[in-house]
Amino acid sequence: EEDAFQQRLQGCSSSRQVFTLLRSAGIMSDMMAAAALHRVADLEQAGNCLRDPGVLEKETVRALCFQLEQESRRLTDAGLVSALLACTRLFLDPWSTLMVRLVSESQERLDRGVMTVEQLCTLGLAVMAMEGPDCMMLEQVMEQIQQQEPAQWSLPELVAVYRFLQSGVAGNGKYQDLLNAMHTYAVTASSRMNPAAVSGILTTLVTLNQIQAMPLVINLCKQAVRHVPHFSDEELSGVLGALMHFGHSDHYFVDAMEKYVPTMTFTSHPETVTKVIQFFGRRNILSPTVLDAIAESFVYRADEYSTSQVARHIMALGKLGYPPNAGAVFRKVENILHSRFSNFQPQTLLNLLHSCTLVERFPVNFVSKVFGSYFLQQLQEHGSGLDRSVLAQLTQLYMTVKLECPFYEGPRLPHKYQVKSFLLPGRSLETPVDPHLYNSVKNGLVNLLGARSYFGSKVLTSNCYTLDVEIKLDEEGFVLPASHVDEVYKR
Repeated sequence: EEDAFQQRLQGCSSSRQVFTLLRSAGIMSDMMAAAALHRVADLEQAGNCLRDPGVLEKETVRALCFQLEQESRRLTDAGLVSALLACTRLFLDPWSTLMVRLVSESQERLDRGVMTVEQLCTLGLAVMAMEGPDCMMLEQVMEQIQQQEPAQWSLPELVAVYRFLQSGVAGNGKYQDLLNAMHTYAVTASSRMNPAAVSGILTTLVTLNQIQAMPLVINLCKQAVRHVPHFSDEELSGVLGALMHFGHSDHYFVDAMEKYVPTMTFTSHPETVTKVIQFFGRRNILSPTVLDAIAESFVYRADEYSTSQVARHIMALGKLGYPPNAGAVFRKVENILHSRFSNFQPQTLLNLLHSCTLVERFPVNFVSKVFGSYFLQQLQEHGSGLDRSVLAQLTQLYMTVKLECPFYEGPRLPHKYQVKSFLLPGRSLETPVDPHLYNSVKNGLVNLLGARSYFGSKVLTSNCYTLDVEIKLDEEGFVLPASHVDEVYKR
């Protein structure tokens, strides 16, 4: 009965449907009552408040809360902690009779040490929501979790502890020994994990920045290959975000994505589709199959996308230098810029326009606004301000328009905003040369010319661009040493 009730509950798309289901239910166990409150929270939560606080005054909810309050001592451990967590998600007054009784009963059972790992995690999440990470009850929960050996936990228990630690309990390197033991166990258990577990653990590793857990990330990526068609939108977004964070992917995962992406671009959540193209851009994977499918859906769906999502689509195409279905895609971008120009954050807009130029689409209708004093002032006041990388983007955008669009007669970028080089410490607007390719070219040139001194590397031109290799010739065609400045006839 509980399983059937849970299924019907997940099918409810409004609080009213939940109330109708509750009125039609016969016997109501404590787990069913807690699940109903959780579902109302799922549907009504909006940040740190409820969309409609009036739901708490509904007779059905009041009756449910009264039942939990009266029977607090008779609730199962699982029902008790789940009900307490549901009440925190509904933002009930911590000093209400119901909350005080549930907390008091939870403390008694915690003192007796009878709760399972999953129940401890649920209680911990509720306590975190009420009192934050520094309360005594939370310390007690963590002590009992740490007394157990992660290798003895079931998979649901392992996932529950990861989710709990992600909530803010394990900030600033706390409980790292416990996490390391969990990572070791998770590596061996990853082949048995379902889509929710794979995505959930990867998301936790990102939140806690567990950069030393790369063996686990690699194993979870291998397991994710099987689950690609079965991930929910939210789960797939979590997986892609983690792989970008840790800088990892393998060709089996890419192959699976190439098969799956053309089937989902018109139906998946805009953020999920955006995460897909972002992943391919960040990992430098030029996949015409994926990019063409997403570009086709972009033309039809871009009005559903936020300004950030639109920009991230085009930034990925710019990074890869791939303009699929170019005419239709950039007509759509132009329409969005015309209708929503003022909605774009200054840095987001600059990223978008700069990325357009990387695939040889020149946004002359909009750069005049970007080079104006009002926009530059806005750019200075938002985010990281006018740091060197932003100035490099502005300079490159300006130079590109000057070179490619001689008919442009709008405002010029003031000289004080222009940089002398696009090669920046730590990062660059220019695509870095592949080191293996560069070494092959360098060794070939040394063999050909006789010495390393006969060619220069990373040479800055008057146009701010950097040349990978420069060779100087005299008038008769003989190669000169790279340090020569006189008698250079040709470079």
